[in-house]
Amino acid sequence: MARVLLFGPLRDLAGWRERDLDEVPATLNALRELLAAEDPELGLALAGPGVQVALDQAIVRGNAALHPRAEVAFLPPMSGG
Repeated sequence: MARVLLFGPLRDLAGWRERDLDEVPATLNALRELLAAEDPELGLALAGPGVQVALDQAIVRGNAALHPRAEVAFLPPMSGG
């Protein structure tokens, strides 16, 4: 079972912080598509600039393969100063 985590404004937008998936998409892009199909507004936010993804607590870029026990965290854009 894979786990999806949302943080900050992404969590607020979706109305949930953590969700377990019994059926795990093969890739990160497929996961984004699944979430966007369920909640188009969240899908747009996840595709937005500055959103980062951590797979098993390591930042990944692009499309990554997922495994059945993956932990995927979507992180909102960070501001610094």
